[in-house]
Amino acid sequence: MLEIQGLTKRFGGLTAVRDVTTTFEKNRINAIIGPNGAGKTTFFNLVSGYHKPTTGRIIFDGQDVTGLRPDQVATLGVARTFQSTTLFDKATVLDNLIVGHRLRTTSTFWDVVLNTRRLKEDEHRCRAKAEEVLDFVGLSSVAHHLAADISQEERKRVAFALALATDPKIVLLDEPAGGVNPEETLGLAELIRKMIRKGLTVCLIEHKMDMIMSLADKIVVLDHGEMIAEGTPAQIRSDQRVIEAYLGADYAAA
Repeated sequence: MLEIQGLTKRFGGLTAVRDVTTTFEKNRINAIIGPNGAGKTTFFNLVSGYHKPTTGRIIFDGQDVTGLRPDQVATLGVARTFQSTTLFDKATVLDNLIVGHRLRTTSTFWDVVLNTRRLKEDEHRCRAKAEEVLDFVGLSSVAHHLAADISQEERKRVAFALALATDPKIVLLDEPAGGVNPEETLGLAELIRKMIRKGLTVCLIEHKMDMIMSLADKIVVLDHGEMIAEGTPAQIRSDQRVIEAYLGADYAAA
């Protein structure tokens, strides 16, 4: 699904991602872990088109997407969430999600001015998709609540739904369980598994190791922008380089 070849990103004299080469298989849960400042979010920014790589190639579903704009990458089927969930707080949850499917519509400014049939059909499709993804993430009951009034865990689920509203093939989740309690974390982990059962591919960044070790099929470890290990949770848990750079001796002992 996703092939990374020698990916490097420099910001002046700082190398945030250095010569990363890896692959993520279709319909699997892939995790990226590492200490703060390891280059994890920059890696997502490169894959999603927010940053252009200094060197290297990004192959998505057989197509070279290196250097494409974020909207072009999203149209091809790459969706992402962010560490901080920013919504239109004065709009309803449903209206927030209607925006997400605009990527798949064709109506233009003039369709709005003339109130054309195409605009009405697009609006109907967007609303139907919003209702569909809201049901998928288990939030149909808050569809008409203002986004400002929902909980942190519900905001995380709305972020999942926004990504799903774009009809993606792969979803990049940046710290999806950040700021939620252990019980809510388990619920979000189950939602990720549900996405896999739907046929999607997931790649996530997360610091909650219990969640990652029980969820991921493959883990990539970054440290100072370099990939120092990749493998199954069992392989990563026992890798001495990973223990020294990130997990720590106490985690390994436990």
